[in-house]
Amino acid sequence: MKSNKTRVQKSGMKRPHKSASQHEADSPSGLRFGLAVELTVERLDSDGIGVALHSGRQILIPGTVPQDRCQARITHFGKTVVFADLIKLIEPSPLRLQRCPCSDAALCLGCPLIAMRYGEQLRWKQQLVQAAFDGYPSLKGIVVPRLLTPERQLQYRTTAKLAVAGTHADPYIGIYRRASHDVVDLEDCPLHHPMINTVIKVVRAGISKLKVPIYQDKNKTGILRYLVVRVSESSNEVMVTFVAARRAFNEIHHLARLLQEKVPQVAVVCQNVNSSEGNVIFGAHDHFLTKQQTVQERIGQVELLVSPRSFLQAQNDGARLLYETARDWAGLDGSQQVLDLYCGIGGIALTLAPLARQVLGVELNKDAVADAKRNARLNNAKNCRFEAGDVLELLDDLLEDELRFNCIVLNPPRKGCDREVLDKVAEFAPERIVYVSCSPQTLVRDLDILVAKGYHCEKVQPVEMFPQTPHVENVALLVRKELKIA
Repeated sequence: MKSNKTRVQKSGMKRPHKSASQHEADSPSGLRFGLAVELTVERLDSDGIGVALHSGRQILIPGTVPQDRCQARITHFGKTVVFADLIKLIEPSPLRLQRCPCSDAALCLGCPLIAMRYGEQLRWKQQLVQAAFDGYPSLKGIVVPRLLTPERQLQYRTTAKLAVAGTHADPYIGIYRRASHDVVDLEDCPLHHPMINTVIKVVRAGISKLKVPIYQDKNKTGILRYLVVRVSESSNEVMVTFVAARRAFNEIHHLARLLQEKVPQVAVVCQNVNSSEGNVIFGAHDHFLTKQQTVQERIGQVELLVSPRSFLQAQNDGARLLYETARDWAGLDGSQQVLDLYCGIGGIALTLAPLARQVLGVELNKDAVADAKRNARLNNAKNCRFEAGDVLELLDDLLEDELRFNCIVLNPPRKGCDREVLDKVAEFAPERIVYVSCSPQTLVRDLDILVAKGYHCEKVQPVEMFPQTPHVENVALLVRKELKIA
């Protein structure tokens, strides 16, 4: 029987520790593995983890906030920092909530800011982005404003990608604990849309009832590896993907049937087959167990059909703020040609389309482009087309065809844009570049390159996409220097 205490499925992979003598040799201050020390947290690192100092050494303590005075136990020595687990709070910080929405935050670490007052979270994120801009002389004039915030700070996540571990008799469904392969079993995650938590409970019970074999990485046996759940708030439908190590007819079909009986909102069930090793969740092949293969979501004024492997922001309100900021800063009046690079399933492109003459979206992922084309038809966006292919190669083709664009939108993955892509973008000499980013560090790196190529960074707007976490999205506007806005 499942207890109320948070459970962690150990991966069996042990982190090597140094001997006590080696620890002491590395640490003149006397810090050693297992030692309990009293510390005061001075700040958060970029991952939202509390940082304290002890005899000149930085100690990271998950689950703490600045000004916490606490007792912590040393657990690991890194190259530059020491890691510790929180034992108890001696004197809680005034920045800390009196009652944290999640009793498991220090163990799970999925939302490291959740114990901090929300206004302080926003202030910290604003300062994080400002520090990134201040690190580049070319961007030092930028003053980062307050974050645009969604209505909800809890129960906002409409997508969850979850690991499945343990055995059918004792299944774990949750997320990997930070810096490990240990799976934290999730009961009622306060960030998840309630329907996701409902699906998790039913699937967990179904695994046990139907004796569904869970994949064991050590000996490569079993079937079920991951559970991916997406909720459409506009249609009140749920899409569930069971990621299996091999095609499993009976087990997954029976589990899907049980899930739909218990949760009638589940409209789409897919079995994805991923037999590869490593931590990539999805494999190449989808097998639908329902006639319906997509759910429909609404972001702002745009309707989007979403398939199992489609990328769509996990926070609908935050996505709307992001899309609308990009639209407002693109400076469109119906006469402009727009190029949207890394367009995904077309959310931003379709938001811009009503105000543009033509929009071309480019994306490497063929499945995403197929979704984007369907979404263009759904929204009757006849001036919006999409092409699949390598961004750099397609930019070369567009330059060779002497096509010109008034506005280029960049929305790359976390690693940012390759230097060659930025070089090609500058060759088009668009009047405006709207850069949408999920990483302040790669954003400012790329903005600095574009500034050196004749652009001026006019402004940036951080957007709160993931409350309770250290993540912050940003939209930046660049204008060609000779067209600089007064």
